[in-house]
This record gives sequence, structure tokens and C-alpha cells, in this order.
Amino acid sequence: QVQLVESGGGLVQDGGSLRLSCAASGRAFSSARIGWFRQAPGKEREWVAVINWSGTSTYYAAFVKGRFTISRDNAKNTVYLQMNSLKPEDTAVYYCAAGRTAGQAMGFIFPDYWGQGTQVTVSS
Repeated sequence: QVQLVESGGGLVQDGGSLRLSCAASGRAFSSARIGWFRQAPGKEREWVAVINWSGTSTYYAAFVKGRFTISRDNAKNTVYLQMNSLKPEDTAVYYCAAGRTAGQAMGFIFPDYWGQGTQVTVSS
């Protein structure tokens, strides 16, 4: 069992930066793959970035590559998403998820647990 709590969302201007945090509890966290997803109003949830249990492998959706960085600190049971050069189209609720390894078609993670989400709004 893993419980996830996201934080760090907010309102930022076009071109600004935010760092999201995903704090986890539960012994399974350190062995779980963690992913960030987002859902904009009227759109389906989409994966953004995924990191493996050791932090040695990361995967990014094409639309955030080079702007966002996912990292994890297993000693703190926390995963981060550093978001730079934000655009209005990045506006969404961002969720973190813990799960198992999956292929590219599934965004490299099969989520078993979800956080409640944090709102990110980028103004133009």
C-alpha cells in the first residue's frame, strides 16, 4: 500500500517555473515506479514523466522533454517534478502515481495508487 500527497502547484506566468512534490508513505514506495500525470479541463489524463525505483531511468512525454525534470529522494520518500519554461497549455491538475513497470504504449507505468492532485495554472 502507498499513499501519495502532491504539493507545489499554483499560479505562474508564461515562461515561469514550479517544482511539484509527491510525498509518499508506505514501505512499497522505494521499490515502486513513480509517474506524474496531468489532466486539463475537458481532456483525458495523460502521462508526463516517469522514474524507476532507483532513479536511474527516467522517461518523458515529448511535449515536456527538455523543460521538465523528474527526480526522487527515496530517503525522504519524495518524488519531484521540476517544471521550467511553463506554457499556458501546461495548465492542468497534476497527479502522481505509484505503480509497476509498463511499456511505452502505457507511458512506462501501470499505476496502482494515485494522489489527489495539485492544480497548476500558467497565465499568458
